[in-house]
Amino acid sequence: MTDDARAAEGAAARPASEIDRRSFVGACVAAAAPLLLTAAHQGAAPDTAKAGAEGGAAAADTAAQAAVAGAPRYDPRQHYYGMGVDVDKCIGCGRCAVACKEENNVPRDPHHFRTWVERYILHDDADATVDSPNGGIDGFPAAVDEKGVLRSFFVPKLCNHCANPPCVQVCPVGATFSTEDGVVLVDESYCIGCRYCIQACPYGARFLHPVSKTAQKCTFCYHRVVQGLVPACVEVCPTSARIFGEVHRPSSPLTRFRRFNAIQVLKPALNTEPKVFYANLDGQVR
Repeated sequence: MTDDARAAEGAAARPASEIDRRSFVGACVAAAAPLLLTAAHQGAAPDTAKAGAEGGAAAADTAAQAAVAGAPRYDPRQHYYGMGVDVDKCIGCGRCAVACKEENNVPRDPHHFRTWVERYILHDDADATVDSPNGGIDGFPAAVDEKGVLRSFFVPKLCNHCANPPCVQVCPVGATFSTEDGVVLVDESYCIGCRYCIQACPYGARFLHPVSKTAQKCTFCYHRVVQGLVPACVEVCPTSARIFGEVHRPSSPLTRFRRFNAIQVLKPALNTEPKVFYANLDGQVR
């Protein structure tokens, strides 16, 4: 996703009272313009992994608005998003981390991730070993000594998009904010790189971009969500270990996931009210 698309994503989600840069619809269609133009010219479904990744903002606004004439307006008040993760289904392939980096232009180094996969190895002495080499992108090496190992499993991690997010509370300039549809975003045009939100996040889900010097994190691929698409990590998961949907809508895949599984969240004692819900989560996971 280009800088123009990321800026549009932040502007699109911000309440109207907080922005004067562009209207909500204008920002959304700016991010979606390449997707719409490709569909219009080719008459086929576009490559959704590259939605919003091409074109200038000025030309995109005009072309995209013409392409979506008569399309229903996205109303964030009609949605409230969350994600489910079935730990038993995760095979540690790392495709989610790869797709996230490609979709959101995350640095290709082993230190910056919006989502990553951790491996837990439980031992018979009740101890647990946790590793995540390159976020799980390159796979996991075999355990050196399997003696005393009870079992191992993989746990995808990402921003939990808390309903009571500490990162929003500590941001001194309002760059980190919660949208009406339940997504926590960062407006890079406001961020001053103070790192307060990075320190406040109890899940280690934020980082300072080495080039822009602004805070970054998982956005649920918000530029895709407002187009009716699922996040890139959900789309590429080969085992459907990740489920994205509406928290309160009865027909949502996420609602069914929560109904038919014993659900846990990470660090519930902190009262952050995470909206990433885990099924079959071991008590050793933090």
